[in-house]
Amino acid sequence: MTIRSDNPDHGFQFPGLFEITAMGPAGAGLEERIPEVLEAIGIPVLRETVATRNSTGGKYVSIRVSIHAEDRQRYEAAHAALRAEPGIKWTL
Repeated sequence: MTIRSDNPDHGFQFPGLFEITAMGPAGAGLEERIPEVLEAIGIPVLRETVATRNSTGGKYVSIRVSIHAEDRQRYEAAHAALRAEPGIKWTL
Protein backbone atom coordinates (compact mmCIF):
# COMPACT_ATOMS: atom_id res chain seq x y z
CA MET A 1 0.00 0.00 0.00
CA THR A 2 1.35 3.40 -0.97
CA ILE A 3 0.46 6.35 1.23
CA ARG A 4 -0.14 9.51 -0.76
CA SER A 5 -1.40 12.94 0.13
CA ASP A 6 -4.92 13.67 -1.06
CA ASN A 7 -3.66 17.18 -1.81
CA PRO A 8 0.11 17.73 -2.00
CA ASP A 9 -0.31 21.42 -1.10
CA HIS A 10 -1.51 20.81 2.46
CA GLY A 11 0.88 18.08 3.61
CA PHE A 12 -1.66 15.73 5.21
CA GLN A 13 -1.29 12.10 4.23
CA PHE A 14 -4.06 9.56 4.71
CA PRO A 15 -4.45 7.12 6.27
CA GLY A 16 -2.46 8.37 9.22
CA LEU A 17 -2.10 9.32 12.85
CA PHE A 18 -3.03 12.87 13.79
CA GLU A 19 -3.07 14.89 16.98
CA ILE A 20 -6.18 16.83 17.91
CA THR A 21 -6.23 19.37 20.71
CA ALA A 22 -9.47 20.53 22.30
CA MET A 23 -9.91 23.19 24.95
CA GLY A 24 -12.67 23.72 27.48
CA PRO A 25 -13.36 24.51 31.13
CA ALA A 26 -11.19 22.77 33.72
CA GLY A 27 -13.03 20.27 35.86
CA ALA A 28 -15.60 19.41 33.18
CA GLY A 29 -14.29 15.86 32.67
CA LEU A 30 -13.13 16.51 29.13
CA GLU A 31 -10.16 14.16 29.56
CA GLU A 32 -12.60 11.26 29.58
CA ARG A 33 -15.27 12.78 27.35
CA ILE A 34 -13.10 13.58 24.32
CA PRO A 35 -12.02 9.96 23.64
CA GLU A 36 -15.61 8.79 24.22
CA VAL A 37 -16.99 11.25 21.65
CA LEU A 38 -14.43 10.23 19.04
CA GLU A 39 -14.85 6.50 19.60
CA ALA A 40 -18.64 6.88 19.43
CA ILE A 41 -18.33 8.03 15.82
CA GLY A 42 -15.85 5.27 14.95
CA ILE A 43 -12.59 7.22 15.19
CA PRO A 44 -9.83 5.06 16.73
CA VAL A 45 -8.19 6.88 19.66
CA LEU A 46 -4.78 6.01 21.02
CA ARG A 47 -5.82 6.28 24.67
CA GLU A 48 -2.22 6.23 25.90
CA THR A 49 -1.63 9.56 24.13
CA VAL A 50 -4.23 11.57 26.06
CA ALA A 51 -2.38 14.52 27.59
CA THR A 52 -3.73 17.53 29.47
CA ARG A 53 -2.42 21.00 30.17
CA ASN A 54 -4.06 23.59 32.39
CA SER A 55 -4.21 27.23 31.37
CA THR A 56 -2.12 29.73 33.34
CA GLY A 57 -5.10 30.80 35.43
CA GLY A 58 -6.39 27.24 35.81
CA LYS A 59 -9.78 28.09 34.37
CA TYR A 60 -9.33 26.07 31.18
CA VAL A 61 -7.69 22.81 30.17
CA SER A 62 -6.41 21.63 26.81
CA ILE A 63 -6.53 17.97 25.97
CA ARG A 64 -4.36 16.49 23.24
CA VAL A 65 -5.09 13.06 21.80
CA SER A 66 -3.83 11.07 18.81
CA ILE A 67 -6.33 9.53 16.43
CA HIS A 68 -6.18 7.34 13.37
CA ALA A 69 -7.98 8.80 10.36
CA GLU A 70 -8.48 6.81 7.18
CA ASP A 71 -9.23 9.90 5.10
CA ARG A 72 -9.81 13.63 5.32
CA GLN A 73 -13.54 13.16 5.86
CA ARG A 74 -12.91 11.12 9.04
CA TYR A 75 -10.39 13.71 10.26
CA GLU A 76 -12.89 16.53 9.71
CA ALA A 77 -15.66 14.45 11.31
CA ALA A 78 -13.52 14.14 14.45
CA HIS A 79 -13.19 17.93 14.69
CA ALA A 80 -16.90 18.45 13.98
CA ALA A 81 -17.94 15.95 16.67
CA LEU A 82 -15.74 17.64 19.26
CA ARG A 83 -16.89 21.14 18.33
CA ALA A 84 -20.49 19.99 18.76
CA GLU A 85 -19.81 19.10 22.41
CA PRO A 86 -21.16 21.83 24.73
CA GLY A 87 -18.06 22.05 26.93
CA ILE A 88 -15.50 22.33 24.13
CA LYS A 89 -14.56 25.88 23.14
CA TRP A 90 -12.28 25.06 20.19
CA THR A 91 -10.16 22.39 18.51
CA LEU A 92 -6.88 22.36 16.66
